[in-house]
Amino acid sequence: MTHRHSSCWAALALAYASASHAQIQLERVQVVGVSPVAGVDIPRDWIPAAVQTARAADLERSQALDLASFMNRRLGSVHLNEMQGNPLQPDVNFRGYTASPLLGSQQGLSVYLDGVRLNQPFGDVVSWDLIPKAAIASIALNPGSNPLFGLNTLGGALSVQTKDGLKQPGTSLQLTAGSHGRRAAEFEVGGGSAGGTHWYVTGHKFRERGWRVDSKSDVNQLFAKLGHRNADTDIALTASLADTDLNGNGLQEQRLLERDRASVYTRPDNTRNRAALLNLALSHSLGEQWTLAGNAYVRSIRTRTYNGDLNDDALDQSLYQPSAADRAALAAAGYTGFPTAGESAANTPFPKWRCIAQALLKDEPGEKCNGVINQTRTNQHNAGFNAQLGYDGRLLGLPSQSLIGAAADFSRSRFVQGSELGYLNADRSITGVGAFGDGVGGGNVDGAPYDTRVDLAGRTRTLSLFASTVLTVASGTHLTVSARYNHSTARNRDAITPGAGPGSLDGDHAFSRLNPALGLTFTPVAGVNAWAGVSQGSRDPSSIELGCADPANPCKLPNAMAGDPPLRQVVTTTVEAGIRGAAGGPLAWSVGVFRSDNRDDLLFVADDAAGFGYFKNFGKTRRQGVELGLSGQPAKGLAAGINLTLLDATYRTAERVNGASNSSNDAAQAGLPGVNGNIATRPGDHMPLVPRRMLKLYADLDLGDAWSLGADAIAMSGAAARGNENGLHRPDDTYYLGAGRSAGYAVVNINAAWKPMKGLKLFAQVNNLFDRDYATAAQLGPTGFDSAGNFQSRPFAANANGDRPLRHATFYAPGAPRSVAVGVKFNF
Repeated sequence: MTHRHSSCWAALALAYASASHAQIQLERVQVVGVSPVAGVDIPRDWIPAAVQTARAADLERSQALDLASFMNRRLGSVHLNEMQGNPLQPDVNFRGYTASPLLGSQQGLSVYLDGVRLNQPFGDVVSWDLIPKAAIASIALNPGSNPLFGLNTLGGALSVQTKDGLKQPGTSLQLTAGSHGRRAAEFEVGGGSAGGTHWYVTGHKFRERGWRVDSKSDVNQLFAKLGHRNADTDIALTASLADTDLNGNGLQEQRLLERDRASVYTRPDNTRNRAALLNLALSHSLGEQWTLAGNAYVRSIRTRTYNGDLNDDALDQSLYQPSAADRAALAAAGYTGFPTAGESAANTPFPKWRCIAQALLKDEPGEKCNGVINQTRTNQHNAGFNAQLGYDGRLLGLPSQSLIGAAADFSRSRFVQGSELGYLNADRSITGVGAFGDGVGGGNVDGAPYDTRVDLAGRTRTLSLFASTVLTVASGTHLTVSARYNHSTARNRDAITPGAGPGSLDGDHAFSRLNPALGLTFTPVAGVNAWAGVSQGSRDPSSIELGCADPANPCKLPNAMAGDPPLRQVVTTTVEAGIRGAAGGPLAWSVGVFRSDNRDDLLFVADDAAGFGYFKNFGKTRRQGVELGLSGQPAKGLAAGINLTLLDATYRTAERVNGASNSSNDAAQAGLPGVNGNIATRPGDHMPLVPRRMLKLYADLDLGDAWSLGADAIAMSGAAARGNENGLHRPDDTYYLGAGRSAGYAVVNINAAWKPMKGLKLFAQVNNLFDRDYATAAQLGPTGFDSAGNFQSRPFAANANGDRPLRHATFYAPGAPRSVAVGVKFNF
């Protein structure tokens, strides 16, 4: 792939010259919520961290597709890895911590909607396609390990508040059309009565065929709120429904990407989500000093996945000419046209007959079928409540704003996984042959029954107590003290292998921890606010990690679970400090530094069985960096800003991990390239998929009441590929292809809006203005294709040990090409 950046960097320089965007604020609000529950807010300058906020108007003006896209464009230290290949299924990363929809990812960010934790019970995943962008009134991205935001707040917490009819009255209808078959319709209706009753409803329909092969998206969202507000009480009932059908075809091998950027490795890769959320929120004043606030919720999510994949177990096998036993089985089953002799890779780019025959024989289809269809079904139900009592008065003789609260969350989930073997077609689809990974129909692989089934039922319960106070110890000086105690239990039951024996997922686990935080803000000189703080957060191991944690029963993939000895909680301690321009001035700026250390971090490490591994608490990792932000209005009608992040994410503990596709693995160093091997991470090695430099710029220009123009630019440095954790991969263009890292990139987006009359707005946007080829992530892995795009097994002769080497390559997550969208919005 080529990466031509000169014009992008020129655009960045031009935008920088016009001034910039503050890291600590996108809107000039004076207060920020200090916990997921609405009701206790404090001035931003009292918070010992660089909180970033935005309003609904900011999201609308950016014309970003969804919340994740907006964060990527406008918030500092945020970047996306599009590992899934669908614009609504990104991995959102902040300071090197992740909120991902992909099961098995190392989650490190918590996400809340009106006080409801959106991290799902099974795996802590976050489905960004379930969050209705039109309903968002404001967001606040809280950095660090703030314990008040509960479990999984290692690197930060995103708090989203939704609209209501009193603050957003009126009716609107918006229609959008664009490149790649994009079509969208959105409506909003809001209002209220003189007595304080209010209502708000929004719906969103989105469809597109996508820019890559078989990458359709279909999103349906409905959100409604009914409430009542008076001088003392604010009560609201919200309901959110979503039905999404997304195809994301993931990473593509480098040579095939160079031939056709729209191509896919295999297909389909489909995810369907159906979700319902009901939340009752209450805030009530108990006098001049006391406020009671809280919420109670129920939530249900059904997820189905259907993925056609290459079967890597077949890449070193003889897949072409059917044997005598194969031919006899085919003939007995009524098949004709199969070759009796001479089939080879040279004349059969997509073999199938040995796969079909082995499925009939129930012998070794798991080794002779080059395709596999993986399916999962996840049903999750969770419910809970949060309650807090706020106090605004003197504490210990000092002015204070304090809160004390409790929370309880309960969930039950069931995860079912299965697979069917098949053969790969020229269009990259998989045709199943009725050989299932049930321990019977799929025959044997290396002498063991082919069994990929998982049927796991789980229940979790988390009880929490939390408290916080902000003490005004002197004029302009504020001390923050907070803590949260969490006690969690997890009960897993395996329907396939019940009991506590080898391979069983049965287990009962309990985790408890008190996490504290301490911070100080002060005003050293007029107009300047300084902060310093230390905070601690934790997360419990997820079911998928508990289900693949047994060294005696290693897993080949994180979602092929086996065994569950206990794992410890991940504990993160964050220290940060900085200075910023005091809120309210004409220019907003900030300079901050941070360091977050994970203890007992979880990593999928290598086992002695080649190619296998398991999750374990292995030691420490560290994310540290410098964040710079500036924003202002250099001219009438012009608002502009910049964010610069220098980020260093490293391993701090030595460990051995699977490095089968890394040229520096121990087998390759012993003179046996192309076969399974391990690599060693050393303290100081950089973590994959985390860029070391991030630059964001934007500018919005109002040309009177009718016209507005906007532009934003994103520049990211390159990052190591997953599988290159030691940073030592070097391609030899024979067994190992590709650099083992993604290249840096810069992308510019522009938009415009015109209001020809009251109540009517026409708008347009161009994303990736200069049509740059870029990738947001990379991964090392074996490839089953030759340079012409034909399937090829056994690309090399057997080595001295009798093993068949494979060809390994760098796979990339390609960024979308230039696209254009236009739309119209009617306000009534």
